[in-house]
Amino acid sequence: MKPEFVAGMSGEMSITTTPEMGITHLGPGVPSMYSTPSMVQLIESTCVQLMSRYVEEGEQSVGYHVDVKHLAPTQIGKRVTARVRLREINGRRYLFDVEVESEDGVKIGEGQHERAVINIDRFVKANT
Repeated sequence: MKPEFVAGMSGEMSITTTPEMGITHLGPGVPSMYSTPSMVQLIESTCVQLMSRYVEEGEQSVGYHVDVKHLAPTQIGKRVTARVRLREINGRRYLFDVEVESEDGVKIGEGQHERAVINIDRFVKANT
């Protein structure tokens, strides 16, 4: 990682939720709401977007720990915004505080997400 990537840096990403992001396991007649896996994907994408500006050539980050609470439902079709703030750097590991809010101003998720910087070539060779 480039040395200018330091604790305190933050990023934000907003999306409009789509039917594919909704839960379906509650059965017919229950309106689909934004799913927890989709919220985690948004959090990871926001972290990747922030970190991608600072990785060295041949590097990328991978998620390895997620500790997130899904606090409130969000109807499909609403916009949601993830905000991430780099709390701590420990070698090649990066700890983020994360928060997700609906367009109505309701905090729908919060927690922490950890990512590790990897060498892409070594990662690919180890998994082939």
